[in-house]
Amino acid sequence: MTNPPDRRRRRFDPDRRARIIDACLAVIGEVGVAGASNRRIAAAADVSLGSMTYHFAGTDELLREAFGRFARHVSDRFEDHLARATDADEARRAVVDLITSDVLVDPRELVLTHELYTLAARDPGYRELTHAWMARSRHALERHFDPATARLLDALIEGLTIHRALDTEAHDPDEVRRAVHLVTRPLAGTPPTPT
Repeated sequence: MTNPPDRRRRRFDPDRRARIIDACLAVIGEVGVAGASNRRIAAAADVSLGSMTYHFAGTDELLREAFGRFARHVSDRFEDHLARATDADEARRAVVDLITSDVLVDPRELVLTHELYTLAARDPGYRELTHAWMARSRHALERHFDPATARLLDALIEGLTIHRALDTEAHDPDEVRRAVHLVTRPLAGTPPTPT
């Protein structure tokens, strides 16, 4: 009795789904969402096109998973940075550090953020991702500042980070320190925020 012809064995690859998501983020960081075809992502992940459809119902599911992972990663770093602060002054210094040397300093992360914002501007599903991201940022800031200040400070972080990343001229870190101080200084007669 002869054995049937050898069929190509499926390679055991438990990390394939995660690798596809990582490849999706890498491709978007290079060419944007518009250039992130399934074929290009599959090649970057070193998987077949069939693997793409096996693991994801479509491109939208893959993009949501990838951007969700990216937002969680940046939020984790943000929270970790602020969790080390023991008082409002240390929190201010942590915010300055986030703006000047951590958040969106990597050009790939800047592209990913803007691609996500573009999707969120058109699609409420992606807006849920950006809303959750902003909520985590504000929650981390509220450990040190009142909710209204945390909201303004979150917007300041976002705006200054984008300006610093896109501007062609170097920025003075003292400008960032002054801006953070102006937003976070207590109003006259306001009791200090407990930390």
